Amino acid sequence: MPPAHDPSKQNAIDMAKARSTTSINVPDIRDFLYNGSAQWRRREQIVKILSTDPLFDKSQRVFASRKEQYIRGQALTNRLYGLQEIHKWSPEDATLAMSVVDDSLPIALHNVAFEPVFRLQASPELFSKYAGLIASRGILGCYLQTELGHGTNVGRLETTATYIPETREFEIDSPTLTSTKWWIGALGKTATHGVVQAKLILPGGKDVGPHLFFIQLRSLDTHKVLPDIIIGDIGPKALAGFAATDNGFARFDHVRIPKENMLSKFAGVTDAGEYVTPPHAKLSYGGMLYIRSGMVTAAGWLIAKGATVAIRYGTVRRQGEVGPDGLERQTISYPSLHVRLIPLLARAHVFIKLGRALSEGFDALARGLSSGDTSKLAEMHVTTSGLKVLVSTTGIQDLETARRSMGGHGYSAFAGVGKMYADYLPAATYEGENFVLDGQVLRAALKAFRALFSTTPRPAVTSLSPSSYYLRLLMDEKLVPPELSPESWKQPAAAILLLEWRAALIVHEIAQTIGAPDATATQRVSRAVTEAFVAPRVGEMIEALSTKLKQREAEVVKKLYLLYLLTTVESALVDLLSFGLFRAAPTGDPPRSRDPTRALRLAIAGLCGELLPQAIGLSDAFGFSDWELDSALGVHDGKVYEALWARVQHEPLNQTEVTEAYEASIKPMLLRGQRMAAKL
Repeated sequence: MPPAHDPSKQNAIDMAKARSTTSINVPDIRDFLYNGSAQWRRREQIVKILSTDPLFDKSQRVFASRKEQYIRGQALTNRLYGLQEIHKWSPEDATLAMSVVDDSLPIALHNVAFEPVFRLQASPELFSKYAGLIASRGILGCYLQTELGHGTNVGRLETTATYIPETREFEIDSPTLTSTKWWIGALGKTATHGVVQAKLILPGGKDVGPHLFFIQLRSLDTHKVLPDIIIGDIGPKALAGFAATDNGFARFDHVRIPKENMLSKFAGVTDAGEYVTPPHAKLSYGGMLYIRSGMVTAAGWLIAKGATVAIRYGTVRRQGEVGPDGLERQTISYPSLHVRLIPLLARAHVFIKLGRALSEGFDALARGLSSGDTSKLAEMHVTTSGLKVLVSTTGIQDLETARRSMGGHGYSAFAGVGKMYADYLPAATYEGENFVLDGQVLRAALKAFRALFSTTPRPAVTSLSPSSYYLRLLMDEKLVPPELSPESWKQPAAAILLLEWRAALIVHEIAQTIGAPDATATQRVSRAVTEAFVAPRVGEMIEALSTKLKQREAEVVKKLYLLYLLTTVESALVDLLSFGLFRAAPTGDPPRSRDPTRALRLAIAGLCGELLPQAIGLSDAFGFSDWELDSALGVHDGKVYEALWARVQHEPLNQTEVTEAYEASIKPMLLRGQRMAAKL
């Protein structure tokens, strides 16, 4: 009698076969994603150091309380910078090391919110006094903007900073309960200093709006909170997300700080109390722009993680119909699954590359601001606002798609994707609540439209900014939307033009009906305008592939980019059909379809099918180690059942055969039930 088939042994066989059948050179695509082999090798070295350090072991993390996770997070942070000193890492290496640690460490708020804002807006005097301490983490900072009663609406913040000319001081005060600073990362227990966003009140009571102030929060000797300040942690977050970060609250009771502690590089107050006007009203929002500019690439890498886990699991999980090999089919072979997962690969690739360009744009903006050039600030604001909404909304949806694609096992904490989702979920709210940011994109779009069509003669096309370039389509009556056929979806041009036409027509529509907007106008405009900005950039990325990759790899990545464009068009069909842009003839294939969108959907299905054999190779190209993924279902060797079994053995409930709850609760219930049954 032949031995029974063992599915747990089949896992490794299926994974090895998937790798052997991929036709791409994985290292080439990996180096492309990391902007070169040197950067990849440096990252690999750092990951090896961290993953073999006992302190960075993740096997017990899921069982830790929130307090234990916070304390562990501080130990990890201390060790990271200790390793920087031991291995002589550059600041860039330390940043890289921090980025591969998937605990929500409070130091991240120092690095991405506190320090960049200070560096961008501190006066030369304040900079020379504290920049060194901040860079070396001799003080630890946070960014105190959000309040109990106000978040995204920075203009309505209630915390005040009243200037007192007699003593050359500012008095920071929380006049109401709702003015309490709230949700401030690293404030609860970690930060020694902070940058506070507060309304500047001049002598005589004139309110000149929110400005930034540098303030000490805790003693550098004892870490105790300074007098007249109340600070604490706001408690656990939803879904146990961000457990290691001490999001905190703070109230100030007429706390005095020196006049020099105002971040006054652009706006200030004279000794006598006269206001020095900044070159741009929104300069104090630079911290949010910096964080938003980095969110695009970060979303790409996070989607890549979720996709890698789900694709690996779908490759080795067999369920349902019996295939040609006599075994149940691999779940990823079902179109209903791979048409959900392959587009995740596409979005990850696009966001990673697009985000790098955006970060470079912010660096250019920062250099310009340093010399007083604010010409790019408005464009950066609208671009980062729209992209922040797009990538955070997409990332949340894609992580949940990845988790659900794994069925019941996806709900296990050991699958890993649940933690990714919980930690990423607040991205829809921080650095600007998404629905509010949609409104800012809408206002910018209408402003660009009115400026274009209220001027005689009309400005040249070359005067349009990248975020409003789609409006050129309305400037020439001879320009018409493309005619569509099944061949249209084989190249990016039609998809890009459709997305631009959609943006142009929806902005035109809203401009004409602004007095009575429909229920979803704001969100639809924001999405359309942002995707019209992204689409041409994806087209440029496609054109550049031949100079970045060999032909075989370039063709595969081109298919990913094209899939991104086609799935974006598919998600926009309501608008495209509403404005009559989808003027496609029936496909003619039997049975004859009356759906003009069928050719698009067939093209998407076809691309997913073509990319399916490359899915494991493409996910391997992200370069994630098992330590980074921390997923029993996403292990590199495919032995998911063995990994899941091993993880379960660490569950604290499994450390005793009889639970402590037996004597206290279970036994009395059993005896009560038995007595009651005996009386029946």
